[in-house]
Amino acid sequence: MAVKAGRAPTGTPVHTAVTDPALVRNVALVGPSGAGKTTLAEMLLARAGAISRAGSVTEGSTVCDHDAAAVRQHRSVGLTLAPLRWRDVTVNLLDTPGYGDFRGELLAGFRAADAALFVLPASEGRDGTLEPGTVTLWEECAGIPRAVVLTRCDSARADIEATVAACRDAFGPGVVPIRLPVRDGAGDLTGLHDLLAVPDGTGPPGADDARSALIEQIIEQSEDEDLLERYLGGEDLPAAALAAGVHTALLRGSFHPVVPVSAAGAAGADELLDLLLSAFPAPAERTPPDPVEPYPAEPGPAALRADPEGPLVAEVVHTGADPYVGRICLVRVFSGTLRPDSAVHVGGPVPTARDGAGVEDPRDEAPRESDERIGRIHSPLGAVLRETGACVAGDLCAVPRLEAAVGDVLSDPAHPVHLAARSRPEPLLPIAVAARDRADEDAVARGLARLVATDPGLRLERDPETHQTVLWCAGEAHADVALGRLRDSGVEVDLEEVRVPLRVTPAGPGRATGRHVKQSGGHGQYAVCHVEFTPGEPGSGLEFSSAVVGGAVPTQYVPSVEKGIRAQLERGLPAAEGEPLHPVVDVVARLVDGKAHSVDSSDAAFQTAGALAVRAAAQVCGLRLLEPVDEVRIRVRDEHLGAVLGDLSARRGKVLATEPDGAGHTDVRAEVPRAELLRHAVDLRSLTAGTGFAARSFARWSERPR
Repeated sequence: MAVKAGRAPTGTPVHTAVTDPALVRNVALVGPSGAGKTTLAEMLLARAGAISRAGSVTEGSTVCDHDAAAVRQHRSVGLTLAPLRWRDVTVNLLDTPGYGDFRGELLAGFRAADAALFVLPASEGRDGTLEPGTVTLWEECAGIPRAVVLTRCDSARADIEATVAACRDAFGPGVVPIRLPVRDGAGDLTGLHDLLAVPDGTGPPGADDARSALIEQIIEQSEDEDLLERYLGGEDLPAAALAAGVHTALLRGSFHPVVPVSAAGAAGADELLDLLLSAFPAPAERTPPDPVEPYPAEPGPAALRADPEGPLVAEVVHTGADPYVGRICLVRVFSGTLRPDSAVHVGGPVPTARDGAGVEDPRDEAPRESDERIGRIHSPLGAVLRETGACVAGDLCAVPRLEAAVGDVLSDPAHPVHLAARSRPEPLLPIAVAARDRADEDAVARGLARLVATDPGLRLERDPETHQTVLWCAGEAHADVALGRLRDSGVEVDLEEVRVPLRVTPAGPGRATGRHVKQSGGHGQYAVCHVEFTPGEPGSGLEFSSAVVGGAVPTQYVPSVEKGIRAQLERGLPAAEGEPLHPVVDVVARLVDGKAHSVDSSDAAFQTAGALAVRAAAQVCGLRLLEPVDEVRIRVRDEHLGAVLGDLSARRGKVLATEPDGAGHTDVRAEVPRAELLRHAVDLRSLTAGTGFAARSFARWSERPR
């Protein structure tokens, strides 16, 4: 029996391992949500014999959408691997989510893949334009060889010619059909006509013109001088010569052949699979990520090659969890061969520059280091794990029970290798969660820890000031998936309104007295201090000094006064009666006078007096309430700039700069109070039709209007 989610393992089948990286194609399925990526994967898997019949997204029976959250939402919510074998070549299909909340899973798919199929419904361009989100998604694929697949070509709304024209307008002139649809008398799609083949007069109307346009783009994008001379000489170029040109042009990244398919009749499956084998790059034809040295003073490692005999270098690109198997890591092997029952070094990614803040010193955040032992390795088919004997360079595999996170690198313990950390979208939607009962707090903590360990798109924080547990998500759909997975694991939580931590600072200068005198028989407590308080510069914290003369406060007790003042500032003061305590910041405190007793004064007494002086100063000086202000960086398409700027203004934001890039996008920098940003991630997606991206970081504290 296979190991399957929700079912106890009772043994695993053996999957024949790939031995030659040239017989591997790693292909990501990319496209907007609802384009038919998962259905396309089912069609290809069924045609290749990897599954007995194609499943249905609406019925929840597909290989790729096996996750309970994907079944509930009827869309992909995570990266899924589905390998198939076609003409002795292993094609690893990587199904990626199309919805913007799961962009991190899309980027993980790019890391694992060598090329992509960009999937669009044939009806999207019928009005002459593509959706803005589709164009943004295409731009995210920059640098990856890709072809365009048009799905639902047999639907009543399909308009293949208009959609191809819209793609060419949006993506560039390299978008050209390589197959044309063939229809019967009723208009149903029955097959595809190969434009690479020498014309024999049997093609559909317009086939000759389409073939000429295709050949011209192949020659232009491949820059093949031999093909150009033969074409200009009037030769009917054979399919084999053109196929070689397609491969070269596709690898250069500017040529994107279009293939129409129909999942209902499986039309186009054979042609698409043949294209993956003939035109798409093998792992050795793509440049793997460069290894980096976490400590620059040491010599850097050599470049990687997709060589099964080379040093082992593999990366965890995705993690999942199974109630019986535990954590399952999806691993892409870039060099060497990963074998069962072998020792590996697990090294975390090396930090890189962050959001324009400059390159960080890697020593400030050293990568994780540990040695682990690999047990069995598997070739996953959706939720099914098929045991395999090895995973060579260029291939992908699943490793159960491996203590590793997304981005960790597996290498030879004798020669550890690190890779640079890849960029990930920042989760910007906070959700405050709390256990329904105190007895459930431990179970909630364990459930949240497991959730974050398997989803790097989440971030978990415990705010020490508001005492809230905050789960940061990419958006509402991402939050629904995360909370659904918690419920599936038997953990129930309540949602609370997210509270933003605040600060207070003196509103003006003043003099306050801290008097701590207690005498109840025996050794008493006596300390009096007079302190002048004034507002400090923003970000200055506490500036303490002493101007005591004549020994009114003995020298040994001056630090005690400062310690008491500092402790009370950290404990906080209420901005008004009945409000919670808020830490006090930006204070200049000057000890000017006081009194001491030769017997009853002590360090503790003067600490208490210093704290009392702070409390008294709140009445004398008054307090201003401060709120955190974040710097927000937004990248938006020019047509949405006005809506975004208006939204920032409505959030009490101050725009610092707008920088157009001349290519249809504008980068916006603004300062916005954090309290106004709690749902900004959701609203930005709505305002920009899913095309806007944002990041933010703390900027300063600013006075909060009453």
